[in-house]
Amino acid sequence: MFRNRENTMLVSSEAAEAPPNNNGSENQNPSQNQTIPHCSFPIMLKFVDVSYRVKLHGGGAKSRNNSIMGMLGGGASADVENPAAERTILNGITGTAAPGRLLTVLGPSGSGKSTLLNALAGRLHHSHGLAGAVLFNGRKFTKQIGKKTGFVAQDDVLYPHLTVRETLVFCSLLRLPAYVDREQKIAAAEAAIAELGLAPCADTIIGNSFVRGVSGGERKRVSIAHEMLVDPSLLILDEPTSGLDATAAYRLVAALGGLTARGKTVVMSVHQPSSRVYQMFDDLLVLSEGRCIYSGARADAAPYFDSVGFSPAFPMNPADFLLDLANGVCQLDGFNERERPNVRQTLVASYNNVLAPKVKRACMEAPVVVASSRERNANPPTKEYSCTSHLETWANHFCVLLQRNLKERKHEAFNSLRVFQVIAAALLGGFMWWHSDYRDVQDRLGLLFFVSIFWGVFPSFNAVFAFPQERAIFMKEKAAGMYTLSSYFMARITGDLPMELILPTLFLSILYWMAGLKPELTSFVLTLLVLLGYVLVSIGLGLALGAFIMDAKQASTMVTVIMLAFVLTGGYYVHKVPLFVSWIKYTSTTFYTYRLLINVQYGDGESISSMLGCSSTRRLHETSTCRFVHEDITGQIHPASSVGIMVIMFVGYRLLAYLALRRIKA
Repeated sequence: MFRNRENTMLVSSEAAEAPPNNNGSENQNPSQNQTIPHCSFPIMLKFVDVSYRVKLHGGGAKSRNNSIMGMLGGGASADVENPAAERTILNGITGTAAPGRLLTVLGPSGSGKSTLLNALAGRLHHSHGLAGAVLFNGRKFTKQIGKKTGFVAQDDVLYPHLTVRETLVFCSLLRLPAYVDREQKIAAAEAAIAELGLAPCADTIIGNSFVRGVSGGERKRVSIAHEMLVDPSLLILDEPTSGLDATAAYRLVAALGGLTARGKTVVMSVHQPSSRVYQMFDDLLVLSEGRCIYSGARADAAPYFDSVGFSPAFPMNPADFLLDLANGVCQLDGFNERERPNVRQTLVASYNNVLAPKVKRACMEAPVVVASSRERNANPPTKEYSCTSHLETWANHFCVLLQRNLKERKHEAFNSLRVFQVIAAALLGGFMWWHSDYRDVQDRLGLLFFVSIFWGVFPSFNAVFAFPQERAIFMKEKAAGMYTLSSYFMARITGDLPMELILPTLFLSILYWMAGLKPELTSFVLTLLVLLGYVLVSIGLGLALGAFIMDAKQASTMVTVIMLAFVLTGGYYVHKVPLFVSWIKYTSTTFYTYRLLINVQYGDGESISSMLGCSSTRRLHETSTCRFVHEDITGQIHPASSVGIMVIMFVGYRLLAYLALRRIKA
């Protein structure tokens, strides 16, 4: 029933010698006359004594022994703190991953699988807690190796409203070198779609938990196709079968088997594979609490554990049996749940004494893979890339990112709920101030301040979610070197302009004429320009807060508090603000926008003051209308000063957001 891939797999002549089994017989090396098919840059991955430790922060972590003594009545010794406490995630892991073979890292949750894969992918090479050697064709991680390495994270980080084809085409346009023309990049995306069997769903959106799209298995294959666009020689996948049913998982691993048949090196971690999926693995590395309990060919795993005294008490999925052992669970007589540490200790000791020396020797003796001269010359010369100017590359990335941003963001910007919210607010305001009287200053000023409040809070609150929601995608693409931060940021803020300005234009077009504001086209256009500028500044404030805090909930709370302060000091509710908080109004976007809107409707206030007879001192103090004229309309700051300060805020908020994004480490 199961297919033995060891008998049919085409492997490299330089493939590593597999670790010997428990009987001392070693796997035969592949024939020296075989070659790696379709792989121009094969990679032999070796990792020797890989360890990873992290410091436990939190102000004086207590050691486990002292805590236990305290619970048992050990007195003051339980309070002894260990400020330099560390946790070992990986402990001396050794193994190889050869071209044309599928290496699977098996282990329960928390065993260190994801950390090991990140180390193998070169994503922990700057970490101080990483020890040991990870070699790619006998060399340490380099940029050239990084370009030939694909990494698929456990979570599928994709834009939900783009189709499968759009997702891969945009990735191809961004990720492939500049010397490859656009038609070839699109062809590469189509080839990836065909290779991974995505043609039936190519025009279906990706979707997420709120938007229905492709299935979980198809979404995972899109993530793999994302990495296959650069034709990686080494593909590393972190639990690609998580959340998939047995059939979908089998199809996915079968697709990975097709990649190994082309001579690629594939390393993946799996949590709990089915028996059919298990039979497709070439090599296994089993982890238990950061330690290795088996490393070698999949076919040799059962004989090895049987030789050290562990075999299943009844027929079962071999993967389930290995996971039970990794969890310290065994059905043999003398072992039970209360003796888990003994099982683990026995397995680790057996591995260190029996298998580890052979694994390390095989790893050291494995030859280095070197591509043939014809295969190396098949690659385009790197000097062609240098001929492409950085400015041209930046402009190309900017255009692609802008196009992708417009396609994805239009679904959010023109969400039916948002459109309804804006139109409802405009109609409600229009009916409340229906054909208001020009001389009814208090009501008119209330309308202008309502506009200032709504278009201060609404766009800033929506913008604060932008970067936190896109952080995972940005981090993934930044780590892959797909584009620069500046091109991403400029495309992001430029793409906001056409979409974020349509709704306020619609809002004002409804409210302005219903409320009977100054019936002149020039006044309407000036009011619209003030409103659009205010919206852009408010968006900048939200972007800056979101980029600095990078937590949507905390950032939304902060923007609510800040906008509340801006509204209260905006000049309508309170005129005599205490001195110790009066400075807030000079940082308030609402304050300057309110003043500009008043200036468009009433100018310097002389005409309305004369019309209402508010020139005399007695009249000024007797009526509330004259007080509003005096305090809100006449004697205000010059419109040019308000415009200048708003321009500074427009640039300043976005500059702060850019600087905040630069702090993020990929």
